[in-house]
Amino acid sequence: MEVENLFDKHNYVVVQNAISQELADFVKNYFLMKRKVVDQMKYTKIISPFIEYLGVWNDEQVPGTYSHYADFAMETLLKKLKPLMETQTGKRLYENYSYARIYKYGDTLYRHKDRFSCEISTTLNLGGDPWPIYLDPTGETGNEGTEINLRPGDMLIYKGALCEHWRYAFTGSQCVQVFLHYNDVNTENAEKNKYDTRPFLGLPSCLRKQ
Repeated sequence: MEVENLFDKHNYVVVQNAISQELADFVKNYFLMKRKVVDQMKYTKIISPFIEYLGVWNDEQVPGTYSHYADFAMETLLKKLKPLMETQTGKRLYENYSYARIYKYGDTLYRHKDRFSCEISTTLNLGGDPWPIYLDPTGETGNEGTEINLRPGDMLIYKGALCEHWRYAFTGSQCVQVFLHYNDVNTENAEKNKYDTRPFLGLPSCLRKQ
């Protein structure tokens, strides 16, 4: 059976070693260092606590967890992994945006479906303690779901706007993940939505068209 049919049939696919463990570890350590630096710069008032383009701790989905829309390294991964994403889904894709988080003990990712820009998405494990993600590939809500475990460098590709997904309370110390989001070029309004309506990749969310 062709890869395209598998993805469309199941609405998700797991790709092992999408990036090397060495690269995953490098990006993880970079992002951990960035969180530490940004935290110190805000604490010492070198930068305003209200600046969001260096990352935030007030993410509505997982409050208190360091998160970053369109970090430069993550946007580079968004471009780097596009050919693999196209191969695995059998679709031509537009790059939309990246979003990275450093989860901590007690964090919960509640059941949800994503917005239009996340039509075809991946969660890429960059490292830390194991933490399964649950996915309901039926497109319905409230089902038990499928448990998926990813090692550093592995990624789950799924239809983010269709499939409900979640994580139960994290019992580890930290887990670093990046989400990469795309649209199928054949989807209506996908071209207008390219780069999540920003002029180009790397720009903060405040430069999205409203």
